Amino acid sequence: MNATHIGVKLINAAPMTRAEYNAYRGWTLPADENGNDAGFLVEYLDGGKANMPDRAGYVSWSPADVFQRAYRPCTSMTFGLAIEALRMGQRVARSGWNGKGMWLGLVQGYEYNPDEGRATVFALGCQKLPWIGMKTADSCFVPWLASQTDMLAEDWAVVD
Repeated sequence: MNATHIGVKLINAAPMTRAEYNAYRGWTLPADENGNDAGFLVEYLDGGKANMPDRAGYVSWSPADVFQRAYRPCTSMTFGLAIEALRMGQRVARSGWNGKGMWLGLVQGYEYNPDEGRATVFALGCQKLPWIGMKTADSCFVPWLASQTDMLAEDWAVVD
């Protein structure tokens, strides 16, 4: 049975016609293909062995219309895409935030014992779960909770 899937990928992309892509790969354009087809060279950053010596990720070509339906710039993401980027180890921020240098990161593990001097959370059967932290404008790192505005915004971006 076929199943519907949805995917999130981190990519680099550059405009490239079908003919330019074939030339880049060292291939001859098949006679039944239009070399002037607009499209994009797509380099996958989150998996796949490099298939070109000048690239770190797996490279393929996508027709322009397919590409534009599947990908968004990392500067205009929804909250859901920002969460996926966090899960992939990226830092994210909103362009609408006023503070300089603020960003979010996913905290996978941490040292904290709320039961110092008592039974530890592990002894009580509690598991430490991941959480989202914010690097603040005054260079602190604190737990973060999304507002309704944050969740509905489409100005999320991956940051360095």
